Formats: sequence, C-alpha cells, structure tokens
Amino acid sequence: MSRATVLVVEDDEPVRSAVSDGLSASGFEVAAVETAEDGRRHVERSRVDLVVLDIGLPDMSGLDLCRRLRADDGLLPILILSARDAVTDRVAGLAAGADDYLVKPFALAELVARLHALHRRSELLDALGSEQNTLRVGELAIDVDRRTAAVNGVDLQLTRREFDLLTVLARNRDLVLSRFTLLEKVWGYDFDVETNVVDVFVGYLRRKLAAAGAADVIRTVRGVGFVIDSPRVSAP
Repeated sequence: MSRATVLVVEDDEPVRSAVSDGLSASGFEVAAVETAEDGRRHVERSRVDLVVLDIGLPDMSGLDLCRRLRADDGLLPILILSARDAVTDRVAGLAAGADDYLVKPFALAELVARLHALHRRSELLDALGSEQNTLRVGELAIDVDRRTAAVNGVDLQLTRREFDLLTVLARNRDLVLSRFTLLEKVWGYDFDVETNVVDVFVGYLRRKLAAAGAADVIRTVRGVGFVIDSPRVSAP
C-alpha cells in the first residue's frame, strides 16, 4: 500500500499529539489542525488521502465540516473519532458522510487498521475507474467507473455511501439483501444489532430516486431486507 497522508482535525491537544505521533510511527504522513476552518483550508490547499475528524470542534461541529468536505469531494475517506458513543451519534456521523466511526478511548492499532482499510478501498475505487462498468435496471443507469447514476438521463446527486449502497443493490438485483449483508458490503464491518443506518440511507436514496421520477426502485421485504427488482416485461 502506498504511503497515505492523513489530516487529523482535533481540538484536544494531548489527543491530537497522541494520534499524530501514533499514525506517523505507523507509516502515515500526518498533518494536524485544531479547528474546522483550518481543516477545510488544508484540504483545499494540500494533498489529503484520509481525514480523522473529531465532532466537538471549537468553531464548527465536526458533522458540519464532514458534510462540507463530502460535498466538495465525494470520494475522500473520512473517519470520525469521537467520545460520543451512542448509536444515534454514530448514525448521525455516517449520515453526515463519514465512512467510519471510532469511539474514544480507542486502541491505536484499531485506528491504524481502519485507516488502512479505508485507504485500500479508496485505491481500489481508483483502480476500478479504468474498467468500463455500467449497470442498468429499467430507467436507472449507474456508471461505476465514473461513479455517477441517472434516472432517464437525470443525474442523481449522491454521496459516496449512497452511491455504494445503490450499486450493491443494483449488482445484486432480484436478490433480497439483509441489513447485515449491506452493512458488510457497503460499510465494511458490523454495527450493533439495533442500528438503523441502512434504513436511513435507503430513505435518502428513495427520496432522490423519487425526485428523479423513479419512486419504486428499492423495495423493502419486511423482516428481511431490501431489493432492486428487474423491470417486469409485459406479455405481448
């Protein structure tokens, strides 16, 4: 794996120093800032492969910064590192556009492993960009190499996670995928049983699909999961 550059946005100096030193010792190039505004400026001006982001920043919520970074770059891997450990907090972080969420206190080895996983996934997406790959389900067209989706030519403005979820469902059309399967395939690891993050993101997708004229693309199978069905062919 290539040497990745990590931006740490953390206002607590001891935590910021510990994370920076630990990641540097683990082979990452590290830049560390204290405020959301400094983080935003650094991403604009410098190469950043990964972001480690605290929620409780002095000038702006880390969730708001996450949304801004995600709006600017739909592919930038973002890991939230926070002491807020409720399921609702983790869901809020992922809904804001984060790719991962790790609760403080944490083991450095786990943070390093998660960052390596995010970076590998990011590099894989870049590599896949050279392969022609288009998925079509009725009026829905997904250009995997360009990471774009459209309904009847109307582009869908999707976040990275929304695009990945839609692509997994489309690749497995006519197969009902459970929430646990989607968590593994899209988020890459398990959450607590009670999490509703899949339902939240399916809801986001449905609203965007409906606005483009495709309200019934994703079907819920009660008690099981979700599926995208192949279009029905009318009998002659």
